[in-house]
Amino acid sequence: MTRYREWDLACKVYVGNLGSSASKYEIENAFSKYGPLKNVWIARNPPGFAFVEFEDRRDAEDATRALDGTRCCGTRIRVEMSSGRSRDRARRGAGEGGSSSGGRSTGRLRVNPLRRTTSTLQLPRPSATRTTETPLRFFTAPLP
Repeated sequence: MTRYREWDLACKVYVGNLGSSASKYEIENAFSKYGPLKNVWIARNPPGFAFVEFEDRRDAEDATRALDGTRCCGTRIRVEMSSGRSRDRARRGAGEGGSSSGGRSTGRLRVNPLRRTTSTLQLPRPSATRTTETPLRFFTAPLP
């Protein structure tokens, strides 16, 4: 059996938001309705996701469209074609939410610039280093 990272990416489906008691049988039962499966791998530490490999890319795409948002293994699951990229938060480094000062506060509030997504404007998350001595100033900026 090949490791899940070596599977054919065009036929590999990511299954997220699984409960910790998800069984291989339940996943195989739900996904095999869309075509023959080659492999099923369920994460156990940390639990909550799985990968399913189909024999044919079209079957994987059909299952993704049909099963995303449906209930399986006791929860409403998220089903996507696998991107092949790791979502390991430990690899992100200090630039996103980590502290480069060893946990000490510098006394200044650092705010990331506003981030725009396709449909919403997201404000930066409140920082744990914010003090009551520094007043917050809000302003409206014109959107492009």
